[in-house]
Amino acid sequence: MAPPAQCLDTVTGATGQNGTVPVIGHTPEKKMQSPNLLDADEFRRQGHQVIDFIAEYYGGMGDYPVHPSVTPGFLRNRLPSEAPSRPEPDAFSSALKDVRDIILPGMTHWQSPRHFAHFPASSSTVGALREALTAGINVVPFTWAASPAAAELEMVVVDWLGKALHLPESLLFAGGGGGTILGTSCEAILCTLVAARDRKLAEIGESRICDLVVYCSDQTHFAFRKAARIAGIKRDHCRAIHTCHGDMFALSPTELQAAMQADVDAGLVPLFLCATIGTTQTTAVDPIGELCAVTAPHGVWVHVDAAYAGSALVCPEFTYVIDGVEAVDSFSMNAHKWLLTNNDCCAMWVKKPSALVAALGTEQEYILKDAASEGHDVVDYKDWNMTLTRRFRALKMWLVLRCYGIQGLRDHIRSHVRMAEAFEEMVRADERFEVVTDRTFALVCFRLRPQDKFGGEKTANDLNRGLLEEVNAVTSGPYMSAANVGGMFMLRCAVGSTLTEEHHVDDAWKVVQDRASVILRKMEIIYTSK
Repeated sequence: MAPPAQCLDTVTGATGQNGTVPVIGHTPEKKMQSPNLLDADEFRRQGHQVIDFIAEYYGGMGDYPVHPSVTPGFLRNRLPSEAPSRPEPDAFSSALKDVRDIILPGMTHWQSPRHFAHFPASSSTVGALREALTAGINVVPFTWAASPAAAELEMVVVDWLGKALHLPESLLFAGGGGGTILGTSCEAILCTLVAARDRKLAEIGESRICDLVVYCSDQTHFAFRKAARIAGIKRDHCRAIHTCHGDMFALSPTELQAAMQADVDAGLVPLFLCATIGTTQTTAVDPIGELCAVTAPHGVWVHVDAAYAGSALVCPEFTYVIDGVEAVDSFSMNAHKWLLTNNDCCAMWVKKPSALVAALGTEQEYILKDAASEGHDVVDYKDWNMTLTRRFRALKMWLVLRCYGIQGLRDHIRSHVRMAEAFEEMVRADERFEVVTDRTFALVCFRLRPQDKFGGEKTANDLNRGLLEEVNAVTSGPYMSAANVGGMFMLRCAVGSTLTEEHHVDDAWKVVQDRASVILRKMEIIYTSK
């Protein structure tokens, strides 16, 4: 990583001591040559290196611990404090070596087949190669004129995807709505919230912004509360409605109705509801149709966050979870979570694109205009989101849909669901354990049962915390995470890595059982000696 001891003076060809450029009396009458930073031959050579590197990485994924055993500062202490002033010989190869030897050992390997801790950040060869293709083309499609094909491909792709997910026509361009591709669901929530805010303030007056109230459940992702703060909603006007185990932690329409009515009686204005299909902790499913019936009399904007579980809608057997979706104002899902599309790719659809444009649109400067678009109803995607500069994500989604097809995506989702079902069955077959929440998709939430002889519910959470620590301490994996919902600490096994196979799930369960046996033996000793 260290810069070379001597560097060539790009003007005279002379070298200075320790890489310094010598002082010279005059500059020769010679035109300075800029390096060719887009040299096709060099790109081809380096490109082969990268493809080989990634292929070897995936091929050897099983040799990496899923989660590294490192402490803060481990990497900063191994790298120079300053960037090199000149590139070292064959700097690219040297940098790749450092990625392999220094950086990868300190990574959590999200593509590991033994990664069960989080919802997937799914990968595919097509998704990864599209990233290279997009980076090479490197367009900035903020308006139709800035790159007509990019804008129109995005329109085509979001309608393709919306139909594949069985969304209502009212959310598609074909039905008067429309969609766009953003980075994450966090952006989608913020964009729709700002659109809802401005639409409501246009009705009641901008001076009443402090009267606006937004709603979610206590299981809604924290990104919603963050978006509400950014949008100017008072902190104490974000209602996180309590959920319970009896409803599998879904948002109760009755509780929502009571909260809204209380706010109306207090002179406040209900603005926005963020409902969730597949909450982060337990994949709870909020009852969309019933919630829309509650919000309709108040003119509330309903957004559905299906970041994780939206991908499952390609399978017809899961479409029941969005019953009533025809009544919502917007819908978003992360194709990069479970639909083979690689980070980052969030699709968002709205019933009335004009509301987005009214809130987020900008007056076009002359330089952004194009005579070819005059008189045509073109989409300028800069007016649909928070940024002007944006990535050509549509190309990635288009390639994934073309190369895998809807049926291929269904097979991908169903294989993970089957593996999760198998894990769930193994948990239920061991009387020491219980499945805490109903499994809907490919997440199993489970725990060691509370045992009276070990203190019952009072010690159950500590017992399961210890189990999670023991499981994740196994170097070869698996790597799991936890949820704490309704006062219950539970382990989460989320099946979703593209590389995961049945034997990885079987092995993960064997580790859980083995570690549980160790912990329960320790508890026996502790309580026997009391």
